[in-house]
Amino acid sequence: MRLQPNRIPAVWLVIGGIVSVQLGAATAKYLFEVVPPTAMVWLRLATSAVIFGVVARPRLRGHSRSDWTVALAFGITLLIMNWAFYQSFARIPLGVAVTIEFLGPLVVATAGSRRPRDLIWVGLAAAGVALLGFSPTRLNVVGVLFGLLAACGWACYILLSTRTGQRWPGVSGLAVASVVGAVLLAPPAILAAGPVLLEPRVLLLGVAVGLLSSVVPYSLELTALRTIPPHVFGILMSLEPAVAAFAALVLLRERLSPLQWLAMACVVVASVGSTRAARKLLGPDPA
Repeated sequence: MRLQPNRIPAVWLVIGGIVSVQLGAATAKYLFEVVPPTAMVWLRLATSAVIFGVVARPRLRGHSRSDWTVALAFGITLLIMNWAFYQSFARIPLGVAVTIEFLGPLVVATAGSRRPRDLIWVGLAAAGVALLGFSPTRLNVVGVLFGLLAACGWACYILLSTRTGQRWPGVSGLAVASVVGAVLLAPPAILAAGPVLLEPRVLLLGVAVGLLSSVVPYSLELTALRTIPPHVFGILMSLEPAVAAFAALVLLRERLSPLQWLAMACVVVASVGSTRAARKLLGPDPA
């Protein structure tokens, strides 16, 4: 069923995508006792690869070596970003993991600016992450480091997605990248989970996480971007850490301290500010 942009406001499509992603992450964490994080990421990538492959039916012939290099790099980045993120929130609260990971797009948004005042947003985000270190509940260091790796992966994902979109039409580049990620992660996933991966219940749950975390949000965002200005989309995406924290609170009973909420607020405000600054730098969005 194809969504009609004129029937559902684009803002609600974006918010729906954000909620879907974080519900998928919270569901995955709930299942980590049954399915290890590595195997869950593989199930997510495999689901994306199958569904996007059927929808896009990417043309594999007629692409240059450079096109394939970009798609391969995009697939590796997709794999690292998701694997590191899942390893992160397996060890620390989901809301905190998303807050740390969000440093990736924030750095990308401010990197092109040469105005000293835009460094305020970088400083505010850094202050937010520093506040996490003073939290009454000690955070797992490995979980934080995985969060930072996921942030680097997200930054690379943003840069490579543009190049992939220029060389592969529609979602065909994402389909190829998902296949690359799923193939590369298959051996570690099988070693981590073993025969559990063959259980029908596990496969169904993995497909559900893949739909919630990848297929549904990407489809909603793609539909929304047809009518919503990019800067508005970026500001709405800044809600992700807060939505993640609420999803974890409801589904996982993960409670954050007031200091952790303050740290998250710093990163969210910094993300909104950097997005608005980038818009002013680049000029108004084309109609």
